[in-house]
Amino acid sequence: MKPAISTMLTAAGLSMLPALACASTGGREDHSPLVIWAFLGFCALIVIAQVIPAILNARRAAAAEKEAREKEAASTYR
Repeated sequence: MKPAISTMLTAAGLSMLPALACASTGGREDHSPLVIWAFLGFCALIVIAQVIPAILNARRAAAAEKEAREKEAASTYR
């Protein structure tokens, strides 16, 4: 079992070397964060556009169900 663990740790250590090399040299520098934030903003806009109508429909359905139960309860006790 020990050789397998040492093999896995060696592989994990060696797989991190390229990332460390890029981190030490500064890597690629560009202005992509603006593009990324714009993309995430559009994603958030799509999610909000989907969630708001779903919440409104759920509230309407709950209100209709409550009204139906109240009418049923009122007709049952007469």
